Amino acid sequence: MEGSLHDLLDAGIRAGLYPGCAAGWSVDDDTDMVHTDSAGVSHLEPNGEGASPDTWYDLASLTKPLVVTTLFLLALRQGALDLEMEVGDIIPEVGPYRSATLENLLTHTAGFPGWAPLYASGQTPDTILSVIRDLKPVGRPGGQVEYSCLGFIILGLVLEGVLGLDLAEAFSQLVTEPLKLSDELGFCPPISTCPVAGGASHPDAETQLVLNLGLDPATIPPWRLGRPDDGNARFLGNIAGNSGLFGTIRGVVSLGREYLRGGGLLLNAEEAELVAECRTPGLEQHRGLGWQIGSSPGCSAGPMISPDSIGHVGFTGTSLWIDRQHGAVMAFLSNRHHPGHRGTDLHPLRRRFNALVNGLPS
Repeated sequence: MEGSLHDLLDAGIRAGLYPGCAAGWSVDDDTDMVHTDSAGVSHLEPNGEGASPDTWYDLASLTKPLVVTTLFLLALRQGALDLEMEVGDIIPEVGPYRSATLENLLTHTAGFPGWAPLYASGQTPDTILSVIRDLKPVGRPGGQVEYSCLGFIILGLVLEGVLGLDLAEAFSQLVTEPLKLSDELGFCPPISTCPVAGGASHPDAETQLVLNLGLDPATIPPWRLGRPDDGNARFLGNIAGNSGLFGTIRGVVSLGREYLRGGGLLLNAEEAELVAECRTPGLEQHRGLGWQIGSSPGCSAGPMISPDSIGHVGFTGTSLWIDRQHGAVMAFLSNRHHPGHRGTDLHPLRRRFNALVNGLPS
């Protein structure tokens, strides 16, 4: 079966889905053993350096559950935040979004638009709230699921305010240091000591999005190795609630294990259960706190893992699923947009990967 897993990774390379990848899994919730595999190369430019389990990948939107949800749970434990708090009571500058709750933000039901090129606004990162405030809501809080990077940027600002640290410092001090994962996960990895996979040096997809809005793509902040593919995250100093986290496959699986039933070394059982409850019944997507639920129509979980599994994907070609019934964690990392955009759908490969991992003996 493990041979089939490696064959799947190789097949993705032959199909042109990504230049290289790493996969990791843990299939027994009574052990901390993390299995890994890799294929392809981490760089096409300037050379063909091989991908390995030690390669650091841009995790993109895995930042949302791994950083923001985890830090939110710790702030909730301290009594610093509550799910029913309204955003306007913490950040008054959010204008029409004042009545949205933190639960709305975590479940993508706050009414924020999905995305906007904040860097094209002419504002600075310090004044970006005025730009978000002026964006028209897509609906009332709780009325719809609109997957929103902007909502998680706001959540990141909320957390920085209550924790008194920027997200990178908070994640390091409160999450990776206690879990001994500082060498596996973090923002702005030093490229002199970390083997970082190549990213979107030719940001074709974001350029087209900006052009579609009639804006100037020259405003997209320049990319360099070790910085996120996401232009808004780069604009905000490479540290944001929507994107910016980098990590190895071992780091992603290890932190994912904190969300298994019973919790882990950092999160307790009650916290692990809290995030996995579907809070969007009757809406078009099934969402927990920062996580997508496996029963959500069309998601990347696939039919072979439990419907109450929780997971997330990232635009760079990443995914993480946690099958809480079977005690399995499965992660797939790639740099599919290196050096330029690949518009192929990775969900079929992600579902096949999840099915293969769940077929492994524990």
